[in-house]
Amino acid sequence: MTMEDPTLPHADTPAVFPKLNRAYNTVFQPGALSIGLVVPLDAHHARPVPDMTRHLDRAKMADELGFAALWLRDVPFNVPSFGDAGQMFDPFVYLGLLSGVTRDIALGVASIVLPLRHPAHVAKAAASADQLSGGRLLLGVASGDRPEEYPAMDMSFADRGERFRESLAYIRAVAADDPSHAGAYGNLSGTMDMLPKPVGDRLPILITGGAQQSPDWVAAHGDGWMTYPRNISSQAQVVRDYRTRSLKAGAQIKPVMQSLYLDLTEDDHAQPQPIHLGFRAGIPFLISYLRELRDNGINHVALNLRFNQLDIEDTMQRLARHLLPEFPTQGTQQ
Repeated sequence: MTMEDPTLPHADTPAVFPKLNRAYNTVFQPGALSIGLVVPLDAHHARPVPDMTRHLDRAKMADELGFAALWLRDVPFNVPSFGDAGQMFDPFVYLGLLSGVTRDIALGVASIVLPLRHPAHVAKAAASADQLSGGRLLLGVASGDRPEEYPAMDMSFADRGERFRESLAYIRAVAADDPSHAGAYGNLSGTMDMLPKPVGDRLPILITGGAQQSPDWVAAHGDGWMTYPRNISSQAQVVRDYRTRSLKAGAQIKPVMQSLYLDLTEDDHAQPQPIHLGFRAGIPFLISYLRELRDNGINHVALNLRFNQLDIEDTMQRLARHLLPEFPTQGTQQ
């Protein structure tokens, strides 16, 4: 059931999100919350490198169980001080493979580090993944948080915010027919085109965190926002602020999503305990927490099972059995 969201406007302002592609229109609904999973679907705890032995089986399982989205990450280098190699595979190569072995689940990236890639490559790869998957791409974008990666590519870490803005403008420009654009990444004269085009009018682009930009800029650009876990009252205020800034910028109401590390306990009555960017808890507490997020403006939660102590596939089945009837994917497919 869709609940009233206090972070959405009332009266004469319609509480609807833009219609962009199949993924965006199914994962994000005003006043509702859907559930996704972060790849790798592996509990590797303190080890930075996951076991990808059953990665395709688990991706297909997530699709068949009815989860709303799978989320990949852009981790060019395994930086020891960071302690996390992501899913190891390049996200765009992996998106191509996943689009062929899944049917309905949205395929998201949280998030492509724009300053480390030329936007022409990002735009072409993203539009290709969108077309090959039948409009199931959600493109998260970020400015990057691993300083060691920048000198490895002979790039400056300090000016990544400026290059993030330039890159996003370029990606938006080449989605048009015979694009014209001038900027730091090159000039498009309008005499040639980039193919393929995204499935919808534009790629669904979600900005992660602050991206080295002002809150007003973040609220005005992108088609939604990815943020991090906070206590419920703080998260509600942050979401409200984002939507207020979006409206002031003349933008349409946009979705907000967050990540959550989860260690699901076998004991439903276990008291919740904090872990890195999440908690260890049973199903009843998790459902209660997700209801509060939904009622305070969060539209999607991407669960990360890296620290889960129980069997991953059993955990996926339990989550699907208990969460998905409560938090269904409610949109209509294109």
